[in-house]
Amino acid sequence: MLNYLPILVMMGIATAMALGVLFLSFLLRPNNPYREKLAPWECGLEPIGDASTGHFKVHFFIIAILFVLFDVETLFLFPWAVNLTEEALAIPIFIEMIVFIVVLAIGLIYAWAKGALDWV
Repeated sequence: MLNYLPILVMMGIATAMALGVLFLSFLLRPNNPYREKLAPWECGLEPIGDASTGHFKVHFFIIAILFVLFDVETLFLFPWAVNLTEEALAIPIFIEMIVFIVVLAIGLIYAWAKGALDWV
């Protein structure tokens, strides 16, 4: 158990620093709430109706999911770029990367054509 002591100390220091910064920002922040500032906003648009009983647009969530999807899938390009330094695997890996990017582009074009990226 003594081997885990540095990890526990590090976690304790990180937790104490995070809580300290939160407490310090609570003490030093400006506090001037007014009606406009406390009004709910939905991506810059005035909300329509009550949020607990009314309908809401799912479109914002679709945009967020598409962003996360394409963002995470592009992370797969980094290992390929690192492995391109090996000469024996360079051509197959490069072809596989091009196929992957083409599949991503087809998905993006499909989402764009279906209107999933239209904001309004």
